[in-house]
Amino acid sequence: MSATSNSTWSRRSLLRAAAGMAAAGSLAACGGNTGRGGGSGSGKNLVQYFHAYGEAGTEQAIKRYAAAYRGARVSTQWITSADFESKLFATLLTKNAPDVFEFHPQIQMVRSGQVADLTDLVAPVKDDFNPADIASHTVDGKTYGVRMIDDPQFFFYRKSMLDKAGVRVPETLDELIEAAARLTTGKVKGLFLGNDLHAVINPMIWSAGADTLDAKNEIAYHTDGVVDGLKKMRSVFTSGDLLLDAPTDYWDPSALNQGLCAIQFCGMWAMPQFQKALGDDWGVFPFPKVTAAGKPSVYNGGWSMFVNAKGENVDAAKEYVKWLWIEQKKYQEDWATSYGFHIPPRTSIAASASKLKTGTPAEGVRLFNEFGHFDNIGWTQAMITALEDVFADCVRKDGSPEAALDKADKAVARELKKLFG
Repeated sequence: MSATSNSTWSRRSLLRAAAGMAAAGSLAACGGNTGRGGGSGSGKNLVQYFHAYGEAGTEQAIKRYAAAYRGARVSTQWITSADFESKLFATLLTKNAPDVFEFHPQIQMVRSGQVADLTDLVAPVKDDFNPADIASHTVDGKTYGVRMIDDPQFFFYRKSMLDKAGVRVPETLDELIEAAARLTTGKVKGLFLGNDLHAVINPMIWSAGADTLDAKNEIAYHTDGVVDGLKKMRSVFTSGDLLLDAPTDYWDPSALNQGLCAIQFCGMWAMPQFQKALGDDWGVFPFPKVTAAGKPSVYNGGWSMFVNAKGENVDAAKEYVKWLWIEQKKYQEDWATSYGFHIPPRTSIAASASKLKTGTPAEGVRLFNEFGHFDNIGWTQAMITALEDVFADCVRKDGSPEAALDKADKAVARELKKLFG
């Protein structure tokens, strides 16, 4: 699901965006209303934290689910834009910490003992989850966090614009760059990759036939194919065919819907908005292959529910998470398909989600199943930042890709040594 439309924060930066609880220790504790109390259940008082989603009805839905729970009184803090990360990680250090919170899998939270082991909740239904969602939340055989939604990201395009320019759907990065040039006319740019380009870093790596880390948790992104991809990204950045400094970032469909570009990188969550604005005049395709050895890729974002292992109500919080995100399939499907489109991580729910069975949503599911890539729980914020710096050095600036990757290697190697020895 997208961020609020008036936000200045990058959705990509919040996808696994905390630098670990050690870093959070320097933040000041948040004061104000803790949100405790309220709710219609009995017994314990529980607090859950959510970031403010952009889709209408999301806050009301989460509060409606909580009100239906009878095992505890569950209150919701709905936290806007950039405040979410800072408030979450500051408050986790205090007595006002939430019992339950949404975030993304972070190995530091596991190693610091911040998040509870939820293996006992997930084990009975493990085979009904997308295996990659289980793997991305597992450390040393234990599962931390329950996935709520899968958010695949694609290129969205205006069919009429491509038809008018005689452009076919790109299958390679070279073809995408050529398409952007042919589709750029007057005030319309051919391509929008987001204002900071960060959303396409991992897809470019995967489409070059590489990865962030390999199965041994060693550097896997420093390849000739990635170097080639960085050079191509530099060429499109300087071409004049790329929409830069758009009013909203890539997670918002406005750039394509308002005719600012012909092709936009965005997420499946925006499909209903594209349908409403464009009718049938839109389609999707994956990040195209960068080299002959590569293959298309689809980044899967999403959000997961965690239990605060240092809270006072761990058992009660686990029971609530079990009730809502394991047992209540009706609410899980509602959350995934009624407020933007997302793929339910439960395969049984995904199979029955009627809104995803036809048209472009069904094509999005197919691309996700064929080309999807999930977060690696060991890929930390420091590592993410290292590759963002690579893009800054040799895509936005005219630096050497090899030199930029060498610099990133040092930063990533330091992190890997901390985590894995």
